Amino acid sequence: MEEKLQQLYNDCIKELETIKIDILNNPLIGEIDISLAKRDSKKYGCCKQEDPDIKTGYVTRKRNTINIKYDRYNKHHIEISKWVMKLDDSVIKNTIMHEIIHCFPGCNNHGTTFKNYASYINQKLGYNIKRLGDKEADYKLSNLDFEKDEKNYNYKIECQDCGLIIYRKRLKKDLVKKYRCGKCGGKLKII
Repeated sequence: MEEKLQQLYNDCIKELETIKIDILNNPLIGEIDISLAKRDSKKYGCCKQEDPDIKTGYVTRKRNTINIKYDRYNKHHIEISKWVMKLDDSVIKNTIMHEIIHCFPGCNNHGTTFKNYASYINQKLGYNIKRLGDKEADYKLSNLDFEKDEKNYNYKIECQDCGLIIYRKRLKKDLVKKYRCGKCGGKLKII
């Protein structure tokens, strides 16, 4: 599985080079390594950053908390979940490309810069990079059966606009006030 992951990562790098994005020799991006996630996770993947570039730091304030955030990091560790490796290669490459974008300066969240890179790569290379993945659609694309595991969850949340159902084990007390649907931005309701 590690070999397949490394091969698909190399394919993604070659595709990026065709649109003049060289991530291996770019001092702004830094070092990137990729591996399978050690623990089982429901996430597709993640990009963990370390060794921030001190020059890109800025201060944010939220209520009484002051944080220092950085736009650029020198080391990136991409982890892809093991269950993703069972899916079609196009889904795996889409996940890898999503995590590679997080390595670009200013893209360690899903903000405007991330969306601009995703849109550019989608347009030029034919990917379908989004902020959130759709497991059911990806399993269908991979010709695999998708089983919803509703038994292990304590809460069922529904979007009032698009009808998306979300399951949670734990519930934040301000979930319906503070958060919106990740798919359409609609209001959430606890069922």
